[in-house]
Amino acid sequence: MTRKIDIFDTTLRDGEQSPGCSMNSQEKTIVARELIRLGVDVIEAGFPVSSASDFRAVSEVGSIAGDKAVVAAFARATENDINVAADALKTAARPRIVTGIGVSPTHIHDKLGLTEDEVVERAAHAVAHAKTLVDDVEFYAEDAGRADLAYLVRVIQAVVDAGATVIDIPDTTGYCLPDEYAKIVKHVSENVKGIENVKIAVHAHNDLGLATALALAGVRAGATQIECTINGLGERAGNTALEEVVMAIRMHGDILDAHTDIVTTELTRASRLVSRITGMSVQANKAIVGANAFAHSSGMHQAGVLKSRSTYEIIDPAEVGASGSDIILSARSGHSALRHRLQELGYTFEDEAFEKVYERFLEIADQKKEVYDEDLESIVQEHQREVASIYTLNALQIQCGDPLVPTAVATITDEFGSKHVVSATGTGPVDAAYTAIDKVVGIESDLQEFAVKAITRGIDAIGEVTVRITAPDGRVYNGRGSDNDIIVSSAKAYINAINRMIQATRSRS
Repeated sequence: MTRKIDIFDTTLRDGEQSPGCSMNSQEKTIVARELIRLGVDVIEAGFPVSSASDFRAVSEVGSIAGDKAVVAAFARATENDINVAADALKTAARPRIVTGIGVSPTHIHDKLGLTEDEVVERAAHAVAHAKTLVDDVEFYAEDAGRADLAYLVRVIQAVVDAGATVIDIPDTTGYCLPDEYAKIVKHVSENVKGIENVKIAVHAHNDLGLATALALAGVRAGATQIECTINGLGERAGNTALEEVVMAIRMHGDILDAHTDIVTTELTRASRLVSRITGMSVQANKAIVGANAFAHSSGMHQAGVLKSRSTYEIIDPAEVGASGSDIILSARSGHSALRHRLQELGYTFEDEAFEKVYERFLEIADQKKEVYDEDLESIVQEHQREVASIYTLNALQIQCGDPLVPTAVATITDEFGSKHVVSATGTGPVDAAYTAIDKVVGIESDLQEFAVKAITRGIDAIGEVTVRITAPDGRVYNGRGSDNDIIVSSAKAYINAINRMIQATRSRS
């Protein structure tokens, strides 16, 4: 078995220090529940002395975590901070106090105004005092990345002797190069007596874009705990991103002699939850959880992925809870990608016909950043010289309001020229209209998506509705409709989708 690496999540403490990302106690509880589903080993729930809300958050997270995760509370190296942290942790089955102090020259002299001896004394006293309140005490040597190595060993030796159970060696400013950081971790592990009885943790920041590399370098050097955040949230450029280190360890566990117990299929869900609660968007090209993480736009890449996913994807999207690979159609897409998407939409062409469709596709792609399914439908319809509509909406009358029952009366003409006048009720005006249409067409379909947008300006704007329906055979069809009345637009879009479904079915038979 490889070494178990504990994942210490500090999204609720260090992560919320990102400007604009503050969370209240209720939001922290929601995130904590997801962290428990994710399987993190330690949840740093907050800084209790900083506010009543943080105190309450630590207490509430302690209540819901049970024995599923250690719940940690942050405290500076003062008795009051530590006492308040211990009070907040009384609800936790597995409490941990995290306390520490700066150890680099600039922290000791410029920030704290202390001597080196005074820092050692304060660090040891803080750990010893915390140890009287909880069994599990973590000491962080702030800015260890820029500390004198001999002095760092001296401080850590003092806190190990005082009873620390976890030693955190942070690169607080993201200053180190990975190999330098590994040397620091290794030097501490080789020169502190009793270090074999405590856990060594790494905590890196992303100021130079190296946070994930620093954490992995620390693991290779012997660390068995990584401190990180969902989406890499944190001070300045952020912390090590949990999803990145977890998947890196999963991919290279043998080389790193390491594994985690994280439920990786929860990663995408956790990322989206934290993004939604904090309001901090995830950049599209973010590793693992970004919108483009499994998207392919280059024609060469698309062709490769369609033949074998492993040609350009080292991770199966399902492993991280993502919906799957995404083929983005653009001017850079090749024949394989276009043919593949058309087949998904239910269209197949002989080579000569396909070339004409592809030429038209390129003309549209040159004008747009991305070509959507609706555009492809339009290209196909154009190529097929617009097959006549099977059903046409002639008139629609809606009655709705409170407390009226939404009712629709629709007049529809079929391909043989027969007119059908039908009425139906529904939960709303759109539902009533669609139910009336279903009475005429008599074909089962499942509405998957419904979207409405204004395509012109002003109060009398034309509303365009796009719907996506699934046929009994699982194939998906899109429909679009526009009108000044969005209910009429909705009905037109639905009939448009049904017509496409019937046309495609007939073309395949």
